[in-house]
Amino acid sequence: MIVAIVIIVVLVLIIAVFAGMYNGLVKLNVRSDEAWSDITVQLKRRADLIPNLINTVKGYATHEKTVFEDVTAARAATVSAQNPAEASKAEGDFQATMKSLFAVAEAYPDLKANQNFLDLQGQLTDTEDKIQASRRFYNGVVRDFNTKRKVFPTSIFAGMLGFNKDKDFFELDEAQTAAVQSAPTVQF
Repeated sequence: MIVAIVIIVVLVLIIAVFAGMYNGLVKLNVRSDEAWSDITVQLKRRADLIPNLINTVKGYATHEKTVFEDVTAARAATVSAQNPAEASKAEGDFQATMKSLFAVAEAYPDLKANQNFLDLQGQLTDTEDKIQASRRFYNGVVRDFNTKRKVFPTSIFAGMLGFNKDKDFFELDEAQTAAVQSAPTVQF
């Protein structure tokens, strides 16, 4: 009788450990999906602001056509990104083109004083801050998921539980980081 009780207790403990591992992985997986959704919401918000900003700047800088085309293309790439790798690439390209757009704006003092432009620039800055916060949250959840997947004893059973690979971080590669950090060149 005691042997049967011990076996039942051991089985219940094993089931509890598996359930805990599985539930922890599922929870982090869902949180990473939620965090990714937050990033896409903020990227969409920013993409919606860009046409208004471009139209405001166009009125002052009609001969800066290539800057507007580049920003529009970068906006489209950001909106159409389907995963962290694509979004990271699009994000780097977008940051570089926005620097060019603001460099054009610097060349027009009347534009810098225009209330619509200032409001849009403020909204864009707020959105950029939210994107950065969303990226940090997403990367934190991805870190937690990847760590949980790799620590003992979960690492032994993660594959059997359906969690076969790490999630990708949302980060810029070296070329994108250099592009974002370099100053844009505007020639008239």
